[in-house]
Amino acid sequence: MADHVYKLFVMPGCPWCRRVDDYLSANGIEVPHADITADPANREELLRVGGKVQVPCLFVDGEPMYESGDIIDYFARR
Repeated sequence: MADHVYKLFVMPGCPWCRRVDDYLSANGIEVPHADITADPANREELLRVGGKVQVPCLFVDGEPMYESGDIIDYFARR
């Protein structure tokens, strides 16, 4: 999976973020995380690039992908 640049925007306590994290952990997939509550710059980046503050959001090569099911499906196909 080194052929893409990933960044996963998350928020503590978000059940959909947990769902994605559980899938990634169970499958040995490491993706850099950006907590939108711990660092205001992460929230601003998510809003600027994605157009909304919704988590989880996976940036794939700078393009946002929302919805936990879509994110899991994306990794399941790889």
